[in-house]
Amino acid sequence: MTVSSVPNPYAPPAAPADRSQPDPEETMSRDQVESLQLERLRWSLHHAYRNVPAYTELFDAHGVHPGDLKELEDLRLFPYTDKEFLRRAYPFRSLAVPMSEVRRIHASSGTTGQPTVVAYTENDITTWASLVARCFRLSGVRPGDKVHNAYGYGLFTGGLGAHYGAERLGCAVIPMSGGQTEKQVQMIRDFEPQAILSTPTYLLTIADGFRKLGLDPRGTSLRTAVLGAEPWTEEMRREIETIFGIDACDIYGLSEVMGPGVAGESAGSKDGSHIWEDHFRPEIIDPFTDEVLETGRPGELVFTALTKEALPIIRYRTHDLTRLLPGTDRPGHRRMGRITGRSDDMIILRGVNLFPSQIEELALQIPALSPHFVLDITRPHRMDQMTVTIERRAEVTREVAEAGGRELVHHIKTRIGSSATVQIAEPDTLARSSGKLRRVYDHRKEA
Repeated sequence: MTVSSVPNPYAPPAAPADRSQPDPEETMSRDQVESLQLERLRWSLHHAYRNVPAYTELFDAHGVHPGDLKELEDLRLFPYTDKEFLRRAYPFRSLAVPMSEVRRIHASSGTTGQPTVVAYTENDITTWASLVARCFRLSGVRPGDKVHNAYGYGLFTGGLGAHYGAERLGCAVIPMSGGQTEKQVQMIRDFEPQAILSTPTYLLTIADGFRKLGLDPRGTSLRTAVLGAEPWTEEMRREIETIFGIDACDIYGLSEVMGPGVAGESAGSKDGSHIWEDHFRPEIIDPFTDEVLETGRPGELVFTALTKEALPIIRYRTHDLTRLLPGTDRPGHRRMGRITGRSDDMIILRGVNLFPSQIEELALQIPALSPHFVLDITRPHRMDQMTVTIERRAEVTREVAEAGGRELVHHIKTRIGSSATVQIAEPDTLARSSGKLRRVYDHRKEA
C-alpha cells in the first residue's frame, strides 16, 4: 500500500493535567475552528485519494482532485459516500494505512446487509477517547466519578468507545455491558456509580428491573446518564429524568465516522449535541436532491472526518435527519438538533411520511401509556395499515390504558395525518434490547 507523503497536521495531545477543564480546541472561536478545518480537510482529502484506491477511482470518476479544495465550501465539489461504498471494500480495502499500523477493528452488526468494517490506528484510538471524554465532561460526568457502562462490548463501537473515553476523563469504569438486568440493578446498588451509559430504552428497562425488586430508581447514587445509539425525544428525556431523578444528556456518533463521541450535549443547556468540528466537518443536505442546505434547515446529516488515519471518511451520508444550529455552550462548534429519524427508516403510509420518534412523542404525552411499543405495517386488501402495539403502565387499569390508546389514535390522525390502530399490551410483554431497539416491522413485502 502506498503511504501518503503528506504529514498529518494533527497529533492527539496527552491527557491534560486537569481533566475537568475543556480542551483548548473546545473553546476556539468559529473563525479559528473553520481555519483549522480547512487545514485538516486538505490533508484528509489527499490522504484518502493517495492511499485508498476506491477514493482515487471515485474522485477521478467525478473529475475532482484534492487540490481543487481552496475553501471549505469547495467540499461540495466532491462526491458522497455511504455504507455501500464501504461494503464494496469489505473487509480491509478501505484502509489507508498498512495493517501493521492498525490497533483495533470494529464492525457494524450487519443486520441489514454485509457488515461495514472500521479500523483505528493508535492515534485514532487516542483521538476517539479524547472526544468521548469531552462529551462526558460536557454532560456532567466528572473525573473521579464511577461510571456504569451498560453499552454492549464487542464489535459494536459503543461499549469500548465509551469505556476508553471515561478512562481518559479520569473515571473508574464498571464494564457491565448490556443484558442481565437484575445484575445491572445489583451493581448500581452495590458499586454506587455517579453516571450511567446506555441506550435510552435500555435505561428504562433497568428502571423496570428496580421496580420488580420493589426498589425506587430515584434512590440510587446516579447523578448523570449519557445516552445514545438510538434516536430519542424530549418526552423520553423527561420520562428518564423523572424516573431516576437525574440529568440525561445525548451523545452522538456512528461507527463509520468514529463511534460515540462525534457530538455531545451540555448538561447546562440540554439544547442539542455540539459537534466536535475540529475533527469533523458536518453538512446538511436535501436527501432527495442532494443539495447542500444552510444552517438551520432540516435534512440529512453528512460527515467528513478531518483527522482519521486508518479509515478516511469523505462526505459520508449518515441517513440521520436533523439540522445544524449555532453553538451555545461551545460557540465555535455547531450543534445538531434532535435526530427525528432516518431517511432510510421513514415509513410511507398511504402517502404520509412518518417516523417512530413521532409515535414516541405522542405516546409519552398520554399518562396511561408506556414508552415501550412496536409498529407493524401491513397491507391487507391492498391498503396500508399501521398497528401500534404499546404497553400500558403497570399502575393503570386496562380500561384506562385502552382509553389512552383511543387518544393516541386520535393524535396520530390529527397531528401526523395518518390512520392507525392501537393494541394495548400488558406490562413487560414486549421485547427489550440492550442495544439498538427495533421498533418497526414492515410486512408489506410479504403480502
